[in-house]
Amino acid sequence: MNLANSLTIFRILMAPVISILMIYKYWRLSLAVFVLAGITDALDGFVARSRAQGTDLGKILDPLADKLLLFATFMTLVYLHQIPQWLFIIAVSRDLIVVGGFLVIYIVKGKATVSVSWIGKCTTGLQMLTVLATIIARVAGGAGSYVLALSYLTAAVTIVSGLDYLRRGTMVLNS
Repeated sequence: MNLANSLTIFRILMAPVISILMIYKYWRLSLAVFVLAGITDALDGFVARSRAQGTDLGKILDPLADKLLLFATFMTLVYLHQIPQWLFIIAVSRDLIVVGGFLVIYIVKGKATVSVSWIGKCTTGLQMLTVLATIIARVAGGAGSYVLALSYLTAAVTIVSGLDYLRRGTMVLNS
């Protein structure tokens, strides 16, 4: 267990904490913990690269931490009627399709050779930004009108990303 992986595990543990804080309407504290989770995300990558601490475990844990954080916060924000249900459904459906695709490729080819795409990274970034903007709107005392517009943009990029992964996965399977 190295520092980079420890930071990632810490981020995983923050996901339920943020959700609990939001449920009890501790918006400022949930914002602080969410920002801390974002900082640990940046730090674990920096530490892994700068100290040559990249591991196979880290390659699995880092995207898992992102997905757990997003799943927990999206689900909580839907429960609290802060983001639309359709955004949660699109995000989770895309992730399930991508994971299912990786599993199919692994079963058929013996290894998962489809790498993370730039649009996949944009999707994760926009989803995180949507959560952050929603929490900031609550801290500011209302629902920011920009949150719905950001939700539409996030949904569109999430769909395009899912289609891109389907295309790339199909190419790998056909090769």
